[in-house]
Amino acid sequence: MASTKVDPSPHGVQSLLDTDLYKLTMQCAVLRSYPDAECTYGFTNRTPDLKLTRRGFEWLQERVAELANLRLSTDEAAFLKRKCPYLPQAYIAYISKFQFRPQEQLVLTFTPVLGGFSERLDAETDEAERSEEWGDLKIDVKGKWVETILYEIPLLVLVSECYFRFSNTDWDYEGQEENAFQKGMQLLSNGCRFSEFGTRRRRSYHTQELVLRGLIRAQETYKSQNPSGPGALTGTSNVHFAHRFDLEPIGTVAHEWMMGIAALTGSYKTANEIALEQWVGCFGAGNLSIALTDTFGTPQFLQSFQKPCKLISPPKTYAEIFAGVRQDSGDPTEFVKLMRRFYDSQGIKDKKTIVFSDSLDVQKCLEYKKSAEEHGFATSFGVGTFLTNDFVHRSEKLKGKKSVPLNIVIKISSANGRPAVKISDNIGKNTGNQEEVKRVKAELGYQEKEWEEGDEMFRWGGKN
Repeated sequence: MASTKVDPSPHGVQSLLDTDLYKLTMQCAVLRSYPDAECTYGFTNRTPDLKLTRRGFEWLQERVAELANLRLSTDEAAFLKRKCPYLPQAYIAYISKFQFRPQEQLVLTFTPVLGGFSERLDAETDEAERSEEWGDLKIDVKGKWVETILYEIPLLVLVSECYFRFSNTDWDYEGQEENAFQKGMQLLSNGCRFSEFGTRRRRSYHTQELVLRGLIRAQETYKSQNPSGPGALTGTSNVHFAHRFDLEPIGTVAHEWMMGIAALTGSYKTANEIALEQWVGCFGAGNLSIALTDTFGTPQFLQSFQKPCKLISPPKTYAEIFAGVRQDSGDPTEFVKLMRRFYDSQGIKDKKTIVFSDSLDVQKCLEYKKSAEEHGFATSFGVGTFLTNDFVHRSEKLKGKKSVPLNIVIKISSANGRPAVKISDNIGKNTGNQEEVKRVKAELGYQEKEWEEGDEMFRWGGKN
């Protein structure tokens, strides 16, 4: 394969804040409510035909070990205080002393596979040939929830970078900033409010840097032409890049918060309500108030969302308190209709926001914006892989052949010894112990749903 141009940026993870904001907010909530809980995490490659090389795996081991060197700087702590005033001082003090301990908390395993070089390796195989052996990656994470919660994004970042440094090298950075500029202009000129959500599956640090430069240039160009236009780059989910470019760090909560609470309490019927109450208790009403609905299916979540928050006087329901919801699985147009029926049934007249974040591109953003606005919602979009891992093969640029991203996830798999699962609004995103998934579905009366665009193995051009 053709090799990449030299990457002028640092490799690996250079800052403790090179992560998504919702990892920090969830760590803050865990510190407050479950500081002694133990948990495990598991890694899943939803594109299993895309594999690492042994040489790449060795590089990955070195980069993971370097996570132990990361510390929050004084300047970064000041940035958090300035941009994230909802984070309590006790949490700022905690993360200021935080450090990863990968040697104690992580196990990385490389398993050679047949069909690659491994089937002909023996004692006579030279080191150069052995280094190109192909295999599957396994990552196990174990430790206190409040400590291990921050591994997810750095590990995903490193695995993706590893794959595109050693396994698929037929690409380069040519045109990446301009591509991001053009995508940004399309979104802005159509009145979209969006943030960059691409950290977890970025091709490299430099890719995300180029993308943000392109998007910021698009924002400046758009505003110079449309000073009062509704389109806006609202920020980035990556706290480090928000600091670098003085953007707003964007994010609230991930499925992990509800998954962990359900496992710890053993009750999937009450987990959403507990999660909502503890969230408001940690950050206050009106802060970080976009709710994620689909951890155990949106219908189940809405049963808790309509209940009164005991921490508010006079009483208000969570649906009234929260500014809106995030859609992350299933059919977005059906979700819009469901939320319209729900808010109407609750007599809620305030205009609520739907944040869309599931495998978006420009066309999907415009389609979902139209549907949501027709039903009386404001919209926002978290655009990720489409921005930070949208490449073509360098050797076949004229044909436009896609260089397919890895579709990788790291999910909490247990808490205090009990399995943690996610069901979501699409069967393709079910996560965790399958027996527990089956049991929870029966307990909740969950209705199986499939969405024709929801095949997780074939996102972003994987069928080609």
